[in-house]
Amino acid sequence: MIYVLAYDIGTTGVKTCLFRVDETISLIASASQGYPLYILEDGGAEQDGDDWWNAMCETTRKVFEGTSVKPEMVAGISFCSQMQGIVLVDKEGKAVRRPMSYMDQRAKEEIRKGIAYGPQIAGANVVKLLKSLQITGAVSTSVKDPMWKYKWIENHEPENFKRAYKWLDVKEYLICRCTGECVMTEDSAFATLLYDTRKGKEGWSRTLCKMFGIHMEHLPKIIKSSEQAGKLTRKAAQELGLVEGTPVFGGGGDASLIGVGSGCVHVGDTHIYSGTSGWVSTVTDRQLVDVTAMIAAIVGAQSGRYNYFAEMETAGKCLEWVKDHLALDEIGIYLKKIHVAESHEAVYTSLYDYMTETVKKVPPGSGGVIFTPWLHGNRCPFEDPAAAGIFFGIKLETGKTELIRSVLEGVCYHLRWMLECEEKKVRTSKVIRFVGGGALSDVTSQILADITGREIEVVENPQNVGSVGAAAVVAVGLSAIPNLEKVREFIPVTGRFEPNMDNKRIYDKYFEIFKKLYASNKKNYRRLSR
Repeated sequence: MIYVLAYDIGTTGVKTCLFRVDETISLIASASQGYPLYILEDGGAEQDGDDWWNAMCETTRKVFEGTSVKPEMVAGISFCSQMQGIVLVDKEGKAVRRPMSYMDQRAKEEIRKGIAYGPQIAGANVVKLLKSLQITGAVSTSVKDPMWKYKWIENHEPENFKRAYKWLDVKEYLICRCTGECVMTEDSAFATLLYDTRKGKEGWSRTLCKMFGIHMEHLPKIIKSSEQAGKLTRKAAQELGLVEGTPVFGGGGDASLIGVGSGCVHVGDTHIYSGTSGWVSTVTDRQLVDVTAMIAAIVGAQSGRYNYFAEMETAGKCLEWVKDHLALDEIGIYLKKIHVAESHEAVYTSLYDYMTETVKKVPPGSGGVIFTPWLHGNRCPFEDPAAAGIFFGIKLETGKTELIRSVLEGVCYHLRWMLECEEKKVRTSKVIRFVGGGALSDVTSQILADITGREIEVVENPQNVGSVGAAAVVAVGLSAIPNLEKVREFIPVTGRFEPNMDNKRIYDKYFEIFKKLYASNKKNYRRLSR
């Protein structure tokens, strides 16, 4: 038996989880703390590294306040984090500027000059696209990809760029603060789209760096997810309330470890995630890419396995928007005459529970209202930073409950769209694991089953699966678990949702309309964004 501390570094907050690993991976205690996401008028999206670190320190101390486990009993530390951010650090490991989030989309000119010129396929220069596919199995065609953020800093902030020593992703920056070591796990290295997947840990591509103007000396040492990155320094241990010398492991990005934590570790396993963002991911044993739909098989935490990955920018974030602007709006009109978030008589654990239970009474299809969940642009199956949300089909009889349900349905429509795009290249599983905060709602889980026509399984603590995956890689690194393929045995299923085919027939009609809304409004999106 061992104890493992896992940090889940999300877009809006950190969740620190203490696990016991024996016959199962069991959550002993957890604590959460939020932090800001800074959205700028020019398309920027930034966070503050000190916010991440301070939240880690606060939550670590809280975790040990409520348990008999002592810090000296922790066998290892790991991370599951948001991916495709960029943190340039100096030789002291300090960020030269605020980290740029995966949501940042300022580098429009950089991507245009870097790849979107000349003869093109799917918006990419043919020569560079083919070379990238040959070396990495993917290509950097999104303005939100880290390479273009790197070039944006070089072009717009030359003084900060001169101070840069290493290019890190989010968890790699936090590993550096823990250990003083600059490393990058294989999945994070792949996410830069400069990683030669044929070379393993020696995988930085000199050819691609030269082609895109990347300074190779900025790229750190590559390690495996289950490999020890270093040990906790005295300073970091004091700030975190832990023990100096505690092993720190590489961990992985959310796209890698959420699949592991959901138990989707065998070829053909599909999981759907709905948190701040959302995605559909299927495990494969080969690299493949669909450049027209912006889907690629990305390197994961398992050797010889890839995650065929389709992403949407805003999923649960749409429900948060609904909470703030429809359920708790500025003019004080609520779903009921009482303020359910403040009433002592409220029987629901949160306003989200109240909202989802309320819209349960609304018939499938939300009275003909369709919502497009593109509140911060979109990535798959079309890349368009100008895409935005729409409530389509509002009538005189439409009320808030229809609007709120349409948001849940809109997110699920988009997840189905990505699932069907994946089906063009791989066989997805008949039974899908649904994880993330969205999976806490039985209503949402049933809507997803009805819209996709698939059986949906929900695992225990679906909101913590990234941390479970992080704990699993530590356990593998310490030989407490033989390999990651054994993890599925540790993940109990607590909910199953069969599709209602009568509901599916209703949703099929609206789904066809949903898919056409982007093409119908593409030009108008661009006009509005100018």
